[in-house]
This record gives sequence, C-alpha cells and structure tokens, in this order.
Amino acid sequence: MRKIVVQMSLSLDGFFEGPGGDIGWHQVDEELHQHFNDVIAPMGGFLSGRVSHELMAAYWPTADQDPAASGPEREFAQIWRDMPKIVYSRTLDHADWNATVVRDVDVEQVRKLTAEPGGDLALGGADLAATFARHDLIDEYRIYVHPVLVGRGRRLFPDAETPTGLRLVESRVFGNGVVLLRHERAR
Repeated sequence: MRKIVVQMSLSLDGFFEGPGGDIGWHQVDEELHQHFNDVIAPMGGFLSGRVSHELMAAYWPTADQDPAASGPEREFAQIWRDMPKIVYSRTLDHADWNATVVRDVDVEQVRKLTAEPGGDLALGGADLAATFARHDLIDEYRIYVHPVLVGRGRRLFPDAETPTGLRLVESRVFGNGVVLLRHERAR
C-alpha cells in the first residue's frame, strides 16, 4: 500500500509560515533541496490544496529555464512537471501541469488511491493536511525544523480532538542546521 506523507518545513516555534504568508526564513540550500528531490522523485503523486498548487504552478513549470537556478532546482522543476497531481479545491474547475481537480476529501476514495500500485503520495498544504489528519489518513510526517523562531504566523497542526501516536523512524541534521524528524503512525 502507498503511504500518504506530509513533508513540511517548520520554524522551531511551530510555524510553517510567518505573518503575511512569509516563508523567506526557510533555509533550503543545495544539500537540503537535493534531499527533497531524492525523497520526492520516487513518489507516485502530489496531493495538494488549491493554494499550494497555485504557488507551485506559479514558479516550478519554468524554474529550470532560470540561469540562476541551482542544479537541484532545475531537477525539481522536471520532477514537479512530470508528477501526477490531485488538487483538492471547491473553486477550481481545472488545473494545469498533470493535475486533476477533486472537490472534497472522500475518505473511501483516498483509501482506494493508496491501494493502487505506485510510489507514496506527497501531501501538501496545511489546511489539506489538517483535513487528512482529522480523517486519520496521514501515514508519515516528515517535518523539517528550521533553526529560527518566527514568533507568529500559521501553525501546521491545529488543535486535535484526540492524540495520534507516532514513532520516530529517522532523524537527520543537515549542514545548514535544519533537522528532519520523520515519524510514522504507531500501529
């Protein structure tokens, strides 16, 4: 079975974005970006909310044409364009770049999707992740903790009604001080 994997960057104080949607504090250097490419490339698809998809679609389709783009950025542009995408949105009628629009998170449809052959599914977007978490659909959390205190902004994890048991399966410190904490659901 394919897993649904949340992969998000957070500040040490738990924010995925600062005030006004600021993510300028994310410390993604070539080492970390190459790591992202290495774990995302074998995946079977992206599951994104509308906002996340539109942010990605505004940059990645042509990022490899930018002469200032690093090697990992050029590589990710190709990965992103080619990867199948499901965009959860009640407002979009259609999305480009190998994307299918789905109106609502249907638990049974998601379970059927994970039963299909192929690589794991990368879940993006805080609101969508909260919905998947509420339905207990997330199998793995890959949280990249950046060595910065943002102070305020948007938190990734909303208040939960019940605790979710997790177990640490990997941790890694990157040269720029970012720490990966990879947890799976405790079974």
